[in-house]
Amino acid sequence: MSAATHEGGDVTPQGGDVAVLGAGMHPWGKWGRPFVEYGVTAAREALADAGLEWSDVDSVVGADTVRGGYPGYVAGSTFARALGWQGARVTSVYAACASGAQAVATARAQILSGMAETVLVVGADAAPKGFFRPAGGDRADDPDWQRFRILGATNPAYFALYARRRMALYGDTAEDFAHVKVKNAAAGTLNPYARYRKEVSPGDVAASPVVADPLRLLDICATSDGGAALVLSSLGFARRHGAARPVRVRAVSTVTPRYPNTLLDLPYLATDSAAAVPEPERGFRASIADAAYEEAGLGPGDMSLAEVYDLSTALELQWYEDLGFAAEGEGAALLRSGGTKLGGRLPVNTSGGLASFGEAVPAQAIAQVCELTWQLRGVAGERQVPGARAGISANQGLFGHGSSVIAVR
Repeated sequence: MSAATHEGGDVTPQGGDVAVLGAGMHPWGKWGRPFVEYGVTAAREALADAGLEWSDVDSVVGADTVRGGYPGYVAGSTFARALGWQGARVTSVYAACASGAQAVATARAQILSGMAETVLVVGADAAPKGFFRPAGGDRADDPDWQRFRILGATNPAYFALYARRRMALYGDTAEDFAHVKVKNAAAGTLNPYARYRKEVSPGDVAASPVVADPLRLLDICATSDGGAALVLSSLGFARRHGAARPVRVRAVSTVTPRYPNTLLDLPYLATDSAAAVPEPERGFRASIADAAYEEAGLGPGDMSLAEVYDLSTALELQWYEDLGFAAEGEGAALLRSGGTKLGGRLPVNTSGGLASFGEAVPAQAIAQVCELTWQLRGVAGERQVPGARAGISANQGLFGHGSSVIAVR
């Protein structure tokens, strides 16, 4: 593995570091306003945090939402117009739930290539009531349309299949899943941006309605309105701006699956056969983390915390294993040990996770990096991880979009 050395003695095996000068968010909830308002609020917070004006920004990268009409498909220029046209380079990206990580990757590439010194990354959403569903119209060649209309496989049904798999293979229980919610709800009470700021007991989870057996309502994240933004810059600009030791994005993984993919990965309705070609040693989600670790020159043991994509409580347990924090089938044991709660040896979802926020699709991967940034700066208040030095986010978008970011201090 090749290595490039930056000023200050830092070693980055591949790619390169960019500084996180600013992070900002709009609180999650159901506010009933256009998504642009949430994104602009988050952008202004991030700019203020960075000590920059909008006119100082060379480029804006918007993570798209597919709701809210035509502007939703061109979020970069939508946010630029709302902030005031100033001639910045513009990019819009869509990768479902991985849109925010793709936006961070695009911004980082522009900085490292010399195309821009300062980039504003923004994502926001005004989500529908209830669970997500495809846009209207008949599209028989669209696998997302097919899985809803032909199979009736809503997102909670998909989450439940994974929960049942863990129960069958590893002996996970409904009580294990409930304790993920309990842990994340406790962290969410300490986060002013979280939608749900109330502690939850295992009994509360057990008493909530069954949505897709074995998952109950409190096992599954809601859909939310919200926004998140980052200001990224070159390290040189950060030093000139007075940030001698900023938080840095060191790796962004946006990999796709490898053939054969032998685990169901909706919206695709079938798996690949491994009869003629052996399946990869590591599955898709594990490969997302592997690529981030390789690029960063770090490993699971170097992480101080993680922000993972807890669409359901059972899926969070799967991420523990995919990120290398626990051996296969040992995620629930790690949870039971207290290792992933605030104060544990490797806290996961210190923000409260999607359990406390809900999904605001284009914003959530950016929001994960905001939490990593605040933790690595040491400004996360009561949910602070002492001495945090490195953190990883993990996410996944429909249609084979990997999403993971490693930030360091």
